[in-house]
Amino acid sequence: QVQLVESGGGLVQAGGSLRLSCAASGRTFSDYAMGWFRQAPGKEREFVAGINWAGFRTDYGDSVKGRFTISRDNAKNTVYLQMNSLKPEDTAVYSCAARSGGIRFSRSAYDYWGQGTQVTVSS
Repeated sequence: QVQLVESGGGLVQAGGSLRLSCAASGRTFSDYAMGWFRQAPGKEREFVAGINWAGFRTDYGDSVKGRFTISRDNAKNTVYLQMNSLKPEDTAVYSCAARSGGIRFSRSAYDYWGQGTQVTVSS
């Protein structure tokens, strides 16, 4: 089992920045690829960013490319999502997820999930 706890969400004005963190516990963190997903009210959960076990490969959803950066610190069992140039349409609950193997865009490919943290971007 892997337990994931997100933090860092909040209210920010459009154009601002936030950094989300996801702390993992349980099994060996570096065994897992990590992903960030988000879900806005009335919408499906969508892939935001993913990072492989060592951090040398990353992937991003089209809507956040060039604005968001995913990173990880295996010594701290933590994955981060730096979000810059935030837009009102980025408002959602952001969740981190873990899976064995490589990055996947599908939410169903991930085995472990955190509870999520709310990000609200005001216009």
